Amino acid sequence: MVAAAFIGPGTVTTASVTGARFGYALVWTIAFSIVATIVLQEMSARLGLVSREGLGEALREQFDNPALSGLSIALVVSAIGIGTAAYETGNILGGAAGLEGLTGISANLWGPAMGLVAGVLLWSGKYKLIEKALVGLVSIMAVSFLIDAVLIGPDLGALARGFVPSVPQGSAFLITGLIGTTVVGYNLFLHAGSVQERWAGPEELHESRADTVLSIVLGGFITISILVTAAAAFPVGTNIQNVSTMAEQLEPLVGTQAKVFFGIGLFAAGFTSATTAPLAGAYATAGALGWDTDLQSTKFRAVWGSILLVGIVFSAVGYSPVQAIVFAQVANGVLLPIVAVFLIYVMNDRDILGSYANSTLQNVVGGLVTLVVVWLGLRTLYTVAADMGVF
Repeated sequence: MVAAAFIGPGTVTTASVTGARFGYALVWTIAFSIVATIVLQEMSARLGLVSREGLGEALREQFDNPALSGLSIALVVSAIGIGTAAYETGNILGGAAGLEGLTGISANLWGPAMGLVAGVLLWSGKYKLIEKALVGLVSIMAVSFLIDAVLIGPDLGALARGFVPSVPQGSAFLITGLIGTTVVGYNLFLHAGSVQERWAGPEELHESRADTVLSIVLGGFITISILVTAAAAFPVGTNIQNVSTMAEQLEPLVGTQAKVFFGIGLFAAGFTSATTAPLAGAYATAGALGWDTDLQSTKFRAVWGSILLVGIVFSAVGYSPVQAIVFAQVANGVLLPIVAVFLIYVMNDRDILGSYANSTLQNVVGGLVTLVVVWLGLRTLYTVAADMGVF
């Protein structure tokens, strides 16, 4: 479920834009993101398995002071609400753009239709059905890029050098976006809730960890393969402005049918994330407010329905898919530190986790990951403000 959530149009778009503009130079960012995601998602899964609570519920119970409790709830609801709403617009626009490339019918018509179908799937309230549908669709997109990354013949030397951290001029915005498309704040809430549907309790923590690591590493390889295909297909410095340009990176694999295959993959990626973003927002909001997090609960459905509605409305208006999707990744990169700090705080509560609370090593590693994402978030805010002439 978590892998399906972060392999969306944001992954395809941001990795493609980055590869086209900076070649292989920012591969290290994805490598860091894989490690950071494993660290934080493992904590989230452990919390859900041991406490049988979501991250939202756990945060709500942390503070005895009503003011602090209210502030934490407000931060969670607003951060996740903004993040999932921004993502949902990009998710639906991305998937609709893929369908437009296949059919010639406007994405402004496909967007609302796709949102409604996602709503029907969520309304079913059947976790296994939702999970199977998402994994199947992600597989379609994953196979295309993994094969193409091999066939396109990347520069292996340049690819290896890309794992050495560097920050090329003008890349800060996209670095935060790449991290934002992998280390997704709302996925921490989604994971803590969804593991309770799949695993029985802490005795299955080993299986849960193996599942988490395997899924995230595979997702990271997919992201790298997308960046690699763009870096090899376009001259360094290319600015991708539309979906048709992105599709060109598949030409080494499928020739003149590149737009068709890319459209299928982009739709699959968009639909999976358009389903998981509202679900994650519902887990976070309902948990923080003390509502029932059952998939068939009326309030739970009201939350994901509201987030889905935002995406449907904005997709009908006609924003640029590329710009909306990249903005969503950067918004998440800025909001992520708030969620990460809360997660580490909760994971040190031995009253609810007992011997499963964070060790010193887990706190150190989690703290380092959080410091990096805080620094990147602040750097991005500074860069955006400078571009706007604030400084």
